[in-house]
Amino acid sequence: MNYDSKIYVAGHRGLVGSALVRRLRALGFENLILKTHAELNLAKHDAVKQFFAVERPQYVFLAAAKVGGILANDTFPAQFIHENLQITLNAIHEAYESGVDRLFFLGSSCVYPKHAPQPINEDALLSGPLESTNRPYALAKIVGIEMCSAYNRQYGTRFLAGMPTNLYGPNDNYDRNYSHVVPALIRKMHEAKASGADEVVIWGTGQPRREFLYSDDAADACIFLMNLPDDKLMTITGSDQTWPTINIGCGEDLTIRELSELIAKVVGFKNHLLFDHSKPDGTPRKLLDVSRLRTMGWKARISLREGLAMAYESFLENNQLIAGADRMFS
Repeated sequence: MNYDSKIYVAGHRGLVGSALVRRLRALGFENLILKTHAELNLAKHDAVKQFFAVERPQYVFLAAAKVGGILANDTFPAQFIHENLQITLNAIHEAYESGVDRLFFLGSSCVYPKHAPQPINEDALLSGPLESTNRPYALAKIVGIEMCSAYNRQYGTRFLAGMPTNLYGPNDNYDRNYSHVVPALIRKMHEAKASGADEVVIWGTGQPRREFLYSDDAADACIFLMNLPDDKLMTITGSDQTWPTINIGCGEDLTIRELSELIAKVVGFKNHLLFDHSKPDGTPRKLLDVSRLRTMGWKARISLREGLAMAYESFLENNQLIAGADRMFS
């Protein structure tokens, strides 16, 4: 990408999208196309078609999606597959029609099988059953991966699919019921500390292992990959590859219990953590093999402790807004 390249960041108000905007601007990229959901509903084909025909971006970061934690995925499966499929189908096809130079599709590590060998490499895709609680969302993302592959093969596009691990950071969703594990725990422990509660109840046994990456690191990896020289990009998107996918993570994991204890320290909650064994654990372990990304020259810079501290600081700065935002999935 050149500094004057026309770059569209879809989902720029979300966790990854906002991190992409911060990082792009810090690097000197100012010709950014940013549209709110009210200005451009990516689920509406005619609107997306007109947008790409008029704006004609050269590069597209497709970070827009309907996302949530275990409860959200399990409660609204139809919404998750329907809305994410619409976004994916419309944006990828119209990006091709308008002749974008490159597109970066943000997938998710949940596309991999529930019991995939650990750490999970890119070839594990479709090698076994998915985790049932987020299968609709995962299938919508798998469709996006296959679309990138199909368009690359048939039309010679340069569409890349990044599979990030569990992400957290500024502009995360702190909904009381439907957020992911890190923002959920930050909010729970903050409110428990403020109210003087004796305990915080956490879903599951605390034994599943998860990998976490700060959103600004994820954005940096996406931009790094988008900027790969053609020969290196072809090692991912070329016809000799089954799917144009690459994992994005830090390559380290910890148990949910260890994560909870770390967040308690960051927040300053010193009372009891109670694990509710009647609630689902989800996938037993989900650690990505990031050797391909490291071989290309990128690795995460922000430690989990440092990232959690920055995430909590952001939460405190936006606490009033967060308190009134428990309506994302209503």
